[in-house]
Amino acid sequence: MKATLASFQDAFVDALYGRVPHDSRVVALMDQPGFAVYRNTVFQGCVDALEANFPAVVRLVGEDWFRAAAAEYVSLSPPTETRLLRYGQNFPDFLASFEPAKSLSYLPNVARLDYSWVEAHVAPDDRHVTVIDLTAWPPQQAERATLRVHPSARWHWFADEPAYTIWRANREGADIPDDLVWEGEGALLLRPSSNVVWQPLSIGACAFLDACAAECDLESATRRALEREPEMDLGQCVSTLLTAGAIAEIKVRDAVS
Repeated sequence: MKATLASFQDAFVDALYGRVPHDSRVVALMDQPGFAVYRNTVFQGCVDALEANFPAVVRLVGEDWFRAAAAEYVSLSPPTETRLLRYGQNFPDFLASFEPAKSLSYLPNVARLDYSWVEAHVAPDDRHVTVIDLTAWPPQQAERATLRVHPSARWHWFADEPAYTIWRANREGADIPDDLVWEGEGALLLRPSSNVVWQPLSIGACAFLDACAAECDLESATRRALEREPEMDLGQCVSTLLTAGAIAEIKVRDAVS
């Protein structure tokens, strides 16, 4: 009985998202007028969720273009959970292979930043440490310390385009600067308290956070950052990250701050 019900449910979901169901009971339901109404309602909800989760993309391409693209995405990647707050995780990858978006090379990365906002928004709360917390450790201990990144922090380095500037302008409802320089940029998004905030990030700072996330100690993280950006001011980088709330904890062996 359970297997039969599960088979029916799987076939019903297939039918909702345009796939051919292998269940005669569902095929019979598809002929009913009410099924089309229900299917349209489900699709509409998914497209609405994507529109809410990717506002910068919507502003760049327009609502009609976005909703047409979103409808195709929904048919290919239906949601896997009932809550749609996180829906669209692989929407940036979809845009990267979506033929009508080929001329908009920056669009997938703008979408990645939109989804990073979603991830930061729903991440668990946590404390964050300050510059004073770090300087309280003796230098020898600080070098061996590992910095745990705040769970809401999301960072990216875009090597080939100013995706962050484009995203920020459209997220904030502003115009893209006329003097925009087409070069690589980095970005940090996080929610240290009640609201998601964002700021630019250098390639070295991104490498530093990568190392911290990999549980490297401060000495190793510093080395990796300077390999990517030899001229960076490391003290300023660490201070910026701590001030932003990007570090949740300092660990030195058995000691924790």
